[in-house]
Amino acid sequence: MARARTGARALGAVLAAVLGASLAGCSSTGGKRAEDARKAQAAAGKSAVTTPRWTFAMVTHSGDGDTFWDIVQSGAEQAAAKDNINFLYSHSDEGQQQAQLVQAAIDKKVNGLIVSLAKPDAMKGVIAEAEKAGIPVITVNSGSEQSKAYGALTHIGQDETIAGEAVGDELDKRGRKKALCVLHEQGNVGHEQRCAGAKKTFGGELQNLYVDGTNMPDVQASIEAKLQSDRSIDSVVTLGAPFADAAVQARKTAESKAEVDTFDLNAKVAAGLKAGTLGFAVDQQPYLQGYQAVDLLWLYKYNADVLGGGRPVLTGPQIITKTDAAELEEYTERGTR
Repeated sequence: MARARTGARALGAVLAAVLGASLAGCSSTGGKRAEDARKAQAAAGKSAVTTPRWTFAMVTHSGDGDTFWDIVQSGAEQAAAKDNINFLYSHSDEGQQQAQLVQAAIDKKVNGLIVSLAKPDAMKGVIAEAEKAGIPVITVNSGSEQSKAYGALTHIGQDETIAGEAVGDELDKRGRKKALCVLHEQGNVGHEQRCAGAKKTFGGELQNLYVDGTNMPDVQASIEAKLQSDRSIDSVVTLGAPFADAAVQARKTAESKAEVDTFDLNAKVAAGLKAGTLGFAVDQQPYLQGYQAVDLLWLYKYNADVLGGGRPVLTGPQIITKTDAAELEEYTERGTR
C-alpha cells in the first residue's frame, strides 16, 4: 500500500509539472498564439463563426482620398471577416448620391445597413425605405441626434458637440486667445456642431473659415490668407487629419506662430504631434466605429442584441498630445488608429 501511495504521489507530481508548464506557456504566449491564429483565419478568408453568410452594406459620406474613412472601412472589413459577412462599401460626399447608394443596397436586399448621416435631410427618406424592407440600420460617425428618430438600432461615434467642447477646453488650457475653425465640407452638420461646441467653451474668440475640402491647394491658400490678414490668430483647428498638414504649410508660408490642432488621427498626425508641429488631436477611433458597426449588426442578426440603451455608443473624444503620440504611432502606421 505504501508503495502504491508513493507511485500515486510520483504520478501526481509529474502531471502537476506538465500542467504547470502548459499553463505557463499559455500565460506567456497564449494571447499571441490566439492573435496569430485569428490573423491566419482572416488572411485565409475564414470566419470565426458559423452563422449564415449575411451581406452588410456600408454607405458613407466620404469624399475621395479621405484617409479617415479608410480606417473606418478597415475596421469594418476586419469584423466582417471574423463574422462571416459579405461586406460591401460605397461612398459619396453628395447627400443625394449617398442616398441613391443606400437605395441600391436596399434593392440588393442586403441583410444590414451601416450609414453616416452628415446630411441627414437627404438620408431620411431612404432610411425609412430600409426600415420598410425590414433591413436593420446602424448609423456611424455623423447624425447621432437624428439616428434614433430615423429608426436606426443605435449610433456609433463621438458626440460632435461634446468633442467641440473638449477642444474649447483644451485651447483654454493652452492659453489661446483667438482660434480659427476650418470647415472643409459645407452642409455637414457634424462639422458645424464641432465648431459650435468649441466656441461654447472657449474663453477666447473663435471664427469659422469655410474651405473647399476637395481642393487641398485652395484649403492651404485660404488658411494662409486668413493668417496673413489677422496676426492675432494663435490657433488653427482643422476638422480632419488630411487638412492638418495643409494648415501647417499655410502657417509656415504665412510666417505665423499659430498652433495647429486637428480632429482625427492618422500616421502623419501622430508624427506631427511627436515632432511638435501639431499641438493636439481629437481622436474618435474610426477603426472602432467600423468594427463595432459590423459586429453589432451581426449580434443583432444572431442574438437580437442592441447596445446603447437608446443612446449613442461613444468612441470619443480623446485628446491626444505629444506625450501620447509615441505610444499610438505603431497603431497609426498599421492603419488602425
